[in-house]
Amino acid sequence: MEEALRQLFQKHVGRPAETCSPLKGDGSSRRLFRLQGGGRSLIGAANTDRLENQAFLSFSRQFRSAGLPVPEIYAEELDKGVYLEEDLGDTNLFQYLSANRAGAVLAPGVLAVYRRLVKLLPRIQITAGRTLDYKVCYPRASFDRQSMMWDLNHFKYYFLQLADVPFHEQALEDDFKRFTELLLDADREYFLYRDFQSRNVMVREGDPWLIDYQGGRKGALQYDIASLLFDAKADLPFALREEFLQLYLDSACELAKIDRPKFLRLYPAFVYIRIMQAMGAYGLRGFYERKTHFLQSIPYAIRNLEYLLRTTEMPVKLPALMGVFRSMVGSSKLRQYGSASLRLIVRIQSFSYRNGLPADEKGHGGGFVFDCRALPNPGKHAEYAKLNGRDAAVISFLEKEAAVARFLEHVCALVGQSVENYRSRNFTDLMAAFGCTGGQHRSVYCAETLARHLREKYDVQVELRHRELEKEESSVPVT
Repeated sequence: MEEALRQLFQKHVGRPAETCSPLKGDGSSRRLFRLQGGGRSLIGAANTDRLENQAFLSFSRQFRSAGLPVPEIYAEELDKGVYLEEDLGDTNLFQYLSANRAGAVLAPGVLAVYRRLVKLLPRIQITAGRTLDYKVCYPRASFDRQSMMWDLNHFKYYFLQLADVPFHEQALEDDFKRFTELLLDADREYFLYRDFQSRNVMVREGDPWLIDYQGGRKGALQYDIASLLFDAKADLPFALREEFLQLYLDSACELAKIDRPKFLRLYPAFVYIRIMQAMGAYGLRGFYERKTHFLQSIPYAIRNLEYLLRTTEMPVKLPALMGVFRSMVGSSKLRQYGSASLRLIVRIQSFSYRNGLPADEKGHGGGFVFDCRALPNPGKHAEYAKLNGRDAAVISFLEKEAAVARFLEHVCALVGQSVENYRSRNFTDLMAAFGCTGGQHRSVYCAETLARHLREKYDVQVELRHRELEKEESSVPVT
C-alpha cells in the first residue's frame, strides 16, 4: 500500500515522493503517511475497507462543498485502498489543549478554539446534515436501536467482563432495553459525527479542522456534543462543559427549532452511552489487544461517571446499570490505570441535627460527619442568636474557645489523611459534614474553617454549602 501511495502521489503531483513517513495510528486498521516531494506535502491513507473509504471520501467532498473545514481530497484509487488528502499539520486539539493548560486553567487560545468548534458543530449536524447523501454511511445508516445495542454489548463484554466488574446479565439486558427506548425518543434526523472528540480535530492557525467522520450517520444532536465535552483525557473543567453546552444549544437553535427542555432531559443518557462506547473501545484495545495506552483513559472516564451520578437524574429507572456504574466508581483498581492525576473534590456542608443527617445519594459514601454539639454554643447568648458562623462576632467567640481549636485540629488531621490517600488513589469525591443543634453557628464556623484549611494546604476543589442557611435565604421574600 505504501508503494501504491507513492504511485498515486507521482500521478497527482507530477514528481516522485522524496519521503513517505508513517504517522502514528489510531485505533483503526487504517494507516496514514505523510508524503513530501516537489514542494508539496500530502497525507496518504491506506485502508483495505472499501466501504469505509467511500464514506470518508463522500462526506469529505460534501462537507467541503458546504464550506466546512475538512481536508481537500486530491486523488483516490479505491481498488487499491489508497487516497491522498490535504495535510492539516501535526497538532490535534488534544495536543493543543495539553500543551496550553495549567491544571484546570486553559489558555485563552484553547478556549477560543473550543468555542469555535462548539459553534461549528450545529452547522455540520443541521445545515450540512440536511443535504448529505446518507446512502454511503458505514456500517449503519443511522444511530438506531441496533447501533446502540452494539455499543452496549461492547461495553458489557469488552469492558465489564475483562475488567472484572460484576453484573447480572439478564437484569442488565432489561435495563439496556429501557435505556435504548429512552435514547430513541430523541429526534434523530441530524448528522451524527460519531467520534467528535479532541483527537479528531486538527488545529491550524488557531482554527479547528475536522477529520475522521467516516463513521457518521443519522442520529440525535446530543451525541456529538456529549462526545466532545466528556472526552475522557481532555478532562475539561465541569463548569466549562456547562458553558460550552449552553453555547452549543444557542448556536443550534439559530439553525433549527429545538425543544430545549427535551434536549436537556435526554442529554445525560447520551453522555452515558458515549462513555460506555468509549469504555468498550478501551477494553477491546487495552485489555483484549494489550495496547495498554488505551487503559490510561479509564480513570478520567470513571470520574465522568462519578460526576454524572452526582449531578444528573435519568428519566427512567435503570437499577442494574446504575449499580454497575456505582461499582466502577467505587473501584480503586479502575482509577489507577496509567499516570492519571485527577483533582479531588471535597464537599463540605453544615446542617442541623433537628432536620436529619445529610444524604450522600450521589456520592460514593466516603467521608465524615462531625458532631459539633459538644462545643461551646454562641447561640445561647442573645447577642449572637440572630447571627451565624460566618459573622465576625461569632467567629471571634469561637476562636477564643480552646475546645473548638482542639476539635478542629483533630478534624483537619483526619480529613487531611483521607485527602492525601484519596489523591494518591485517584478518588475524586470526599464529603465532610458538620452538624449542630440549629445548623447556624458552630457547624457553619467549622465547615468554613475546614474549607479554608484545605484550600490553603492542598490542590483540591472545595464545594461548600450550609444547608440550613440556604433554607433561610430561600424563604426570604423578594421585595
